[in-house]
Amino acid sequence: MSTPWRTTPGTLYRWTSCTPNPAAEARSVLRRALTSMGMPGETISDGVLAASELVANASEHAKGPYELSLRRTTAEIICEVLDHDPRVPDVPAFPGFSPFEPLPEDRGGGLEALCTLLSERGRGLHIVHELTAGAWGFRMVEDTAKVAWIALPLQRR
Repeated sequence: MSTPWRTTPGTLYRWTSCTPNPAAEARSVLRRALTSMGMPGETISDGVLAASELVANASEHAKGPYELSLRRTTAEIICEVLDHDPRVPDVPAFPGFSPFEPLPEDRGGGLEALCTLLSERGRGLHIVHELTAGAWGFRMVEDTAKVAWIALPLQRR
């Protein structure tokens, strides 16, 4: 198990490409931090799941080392995942329906349509978008890194 350590104010967890299962550790650390901040349970669950997806994406697609951090504003908690790949991923177009709803042309489409719907790949940012009500994005850090972020409201939306 990787040990979290503090590197900058707000850093909760730091990992490398050699860290086993960083998404699980990030979920645990983030859940404890949000609970100690008094966040509502549903906001914690949605935030932990969305942040876990960002951690998994960074670990799979970007260079490390990586950091998970929190910062508070007057209206929200910002959860950030830093990686050392300056490229912002292509963000897919978000359909006007749930990411788990079959496309109208695929309804009744048999096994192939069902397998496409249940695929574990390619819906991560859709899930982040749904869980955060669109309050997420990317920002560059100089020319060598980027931060993927989600905003968790202090009051329920």
